[in-house]
Amino acid sequence: MEIPKTYDPKSIEDKWYSYWLKHEFFKSVPDQREPYTIVIPPPNVTGVLHMGHMLNNTIQDVLIRRARLMGKNACWVPGTDHASIATEAKVVAMLKEKGIAKTDLTREEFLKYAWEWKEKYGGIILKQLEKLGASCDWDRTRFTMEDDLSEAVIDVFIDLYQKGHIYRGVRMVNWDPQGLTAVSDEEVIHKEVNSKLYYVRYQIEGSSEWITVATTRPETILGDTAVCVHPEDTRYQHLHGKRCIVPVVNRSVPIICDTYIDITFGTGALKVTPAHDINDYNLGVKHGLEVIDTIAPDGKMSKEARFYIGEDRFTVRKKIAKDLEEQGNLVKVEDIKNKVGYSERTNAVIEPRLSMQWFLKMEEISKPALEHVLDGEIKLIPEKFGNTYKHWMENVHDWCISRQLWWGQRIPAWYTDKGEFVVAKTKAEAEALFAQKFGRPVAETGDLHQDEDVLDTWFSSWLWPISVFDGFKNPDGKDINYYYPTNDLVTAPEILFFWVARMIIAGYEYRGKKPFSNVYLTGIVRDKQGRKMSKSLGNSPDPIDLIEKFGADGVRVGMLLCSPAGNDLPFDESYCEQGRNFSNKIWNSFRLLHGFAIDPKLEQNPANAIAVRWFESRFNQQLTEINDLYSKYRISEVLMCCYKLIWDDFCAWYLEMIKPDFVDGKALPLDMITYNATIDFLEKLLKVIHPFMPFISEEIWHLIRERKESDCIVVSEWPVNGNIDTMLLASFEMASEVITQIRNIRKHKSISPKEKLDLFRKATSLEHNDEFSVVIIKLANLSGFETTLENKANASSFLVKQTEYFVPLSQAVNAEQEKERLVKELEYNQGFLDSVAKKLDNERFVQNAKPEILANENKKKADAEAKIKAIQEQIAALN
Repeated sequence: MEIPKTYDPKSIEDKWYSYWLKHEFFKSVPDQREPYTIVIPPPNVTGVLHMGHMLNNTIQDVLIRRARLMGKNACWVPGTDHASIATEAKVVAMLKEKGIAKTDLTREEFLKYAWEWKEKYGGIILKQLEKLGASCDWDRTRFTMEDDLSEAVIDVFIDLYQKGHIYRGVRMVNWDPQGLTAVSDEEVIHKEVNSKLYYVRYQIEGSSEWITVATTRPETILGDTAVCVHPEDTRYQHLHGKRCIVPVVNRSVPIICDTYIDITFGTGALKVTPAHDINDYNLGVKHGLEVIDTIAPDGKMSKEARFYIGEDRFTVRKKIAKDLEEQGNLVKVEDIKNKVGYSERTNAVIEPRLSMQWFLKMEEISKPALEHVLDGEIKLIPEKFGNTYKHWMENVHDWCISRQLWWGQRIPAWYTDKGEFVVAKTKAEAEALFAQKFGRPVAETGDLHQDEDVLDTWFSSWLWPISVFDGFKNPDGKDINYYYPTNDLVTAPEILFFWVARMIIAGYEYRGKKPFSNVYLTGIVRDKQGRKMSKSLGNSPDPIDLIEKFGADGVRVGMLLCSPAGNDLPFDESYCEQGRNFSNKIWNSFRLLHGFAIDPKLEQNPANAIAVRWFESRFNQQLTEINDLYSKYRISEVLMCCYKLIWDDFCAWYLEMIKPDFVDGKALPLDMITYNATIDFLEKLLKVIHPFMPFISEEIWHLIRERKESDCIVVSEWPVNGNIDTMLLASFEMASEVITQIRNIRKHKSISPKEKLDLFRKATSLEHNDEFSVVIIKLANLSGFETTLENKANASSFLVKQTEYFVPLSQAVNAEQEKERLVKELEYNQGFLDSVAKKLDNERFVQNAKPEILANENKKKADAEAKIKAIQEQIAALN
């Protein structure tokens, strides 16, 4: 069979992904096996694949593919989120291009357009995940606004309302003037910006005296209804109970006292605008102040402002500053830096605004979600996020769950024209409930109309681990009882609170169980300058372009080479290039092995026998490490372990050990025992690398030998740990160091690799395992390897552990150069010995260190002392 010289990812990836789908290798149905379940963090239906998705979904696929190899019933549920704000914005933009305004449409007409948009563009990101190699059970694909999932959302709303957890009221909310909707605290991004602090004076009523306040938002002066000072601030005690005049609007307002005021900030006097600041609102409620809403929902000044009506708030900020200056009321302006809230979805500056909204009380319902993370039932990986989670959950605020949009689950509340309302699933149920609640039929009051608002998108996705298995529709169904709780959730730290925490809340509220056991929190993908990758900065490569350039396996490896859990990933394309090079290395190693001539009658020689024994132990040693790292979710370290096992141990050492010699320009054959063992090793290596590199591992798996249709690596068995010969591994470490030192001598002395050399080992009281002598002779190209009692003249020497070696040279050794080299080596070893000695002289270290660590440090000390003694003897001989 002809093996192509170069690995072509594109044709191979398309071929095998189609094959896996055709044979339903990703499909999962409940059976007698142990389930392993991951639910995908549903990407926005508006989305296309970005680097964060690449990282997140690669990790999920690694975990799911390994679980499949471990014999578990692996189920990875894909799907998308309807993303109310983002999708509505996309549809509004699409309509605008057609010359249609949202305001010109009925709700039903708009939703018709929205569904059309979703059907046309909504599946793009899932198709892109296929290119990555994501082994999702695509038959299980869900959408947060499909009928069953929407019905679950409505049922949960009604249930929580009936339990008294949901209420409706006027509260200060985060208002997005561009999206024209309220957003939750977690959807507000606080950015540090350059601002100005305006010092404005207010005249004391009936006096020539003034009081000065400091504000970053002079446009809100139009809504001021008080000035507040600290009761113990001696500067203002004579003003207690007096009134002052708000400039521009000339409104008389009281001077109130409250300990909330920070005497040290600004002037110690605070303008109070209850309609446009949450703290001012709380002061207003406490002191019974008037509320004047001067900024309209679109961020422009309202009629109540009386001035600058219809002008944008930021335009007015500049204008009013100029007008205040002209009136003599602007004392000074300072440049400052402060934090300003921006909408996560539209990037508009958030406007605190009083609004009638629906809220979920969080204090009681959230307690299990804190308790079960603190007691370890749910683990956050890495653990450092535990404190952040604890702080947030202990200071949780009520969740504003209503949004002033049309795309989403419509709130099941029904109103009369008088403002009376009931919460019910359908209009018929609402009418019956209304009659029961108010003691009269709806007809006497007029018709019922449903709430115009929809629920926050997160109010649907917090049910995701339950709803994807129809846990609300069929709470005792096969799927929910088999797959729930799920195993691992892989997501980003920035949604730890407004998605992960809420899923935990919903899990305990509706299933009495955790939704998942482990939460693996990825880092943020950043560019070489440390900036977060984003479209606006233009610093984010297109993942599909990367796959085209480096192959899916190369990109997957590149993403994970530098992404420990919870730490940011400093991405550079060179990592993907390294991943592609690794693919080529694996491919070429197989081509080398495939090209060996095999002689079934040939006996296995000693070099091959020891090589096979060594690699078997080395593989088992590394497999133990790999399994341990997986158990600790150190996925990047798993990859690096596999990488070194293949690149260094298998390719650089093992294949070189067994590679047949050339005689008269022709390669000798390889014995069958060694060949079969090597094929077995290769198959095991392909299995451990498969979760990271599914495509090339499947391709080589099938090139190795003829396979049955269903005999694919994707559904093969994870290797089983075997015996580890630690003595043999230690002997190889010695031998490999000897070979490396001889190669270094060749390099520094410009000796051809083809020129045979002699090697002498100085006899010591130490026992030596000579099994690797044949390997040393072969790989170092030696004509002889003997033991000697004395130093060799005109020879280059080196130390491995406590043993001294000599390589006689045909040309004379330059004594000065050799002495210079030895002095440098002596200085290094003396420095190393000093560092070890300091550690062993530290009483605290000696008392607290484990016995095996102490033994290792003492061995380092003994080795360094032996090396120093040997080097000093060599220097003395040269003198």
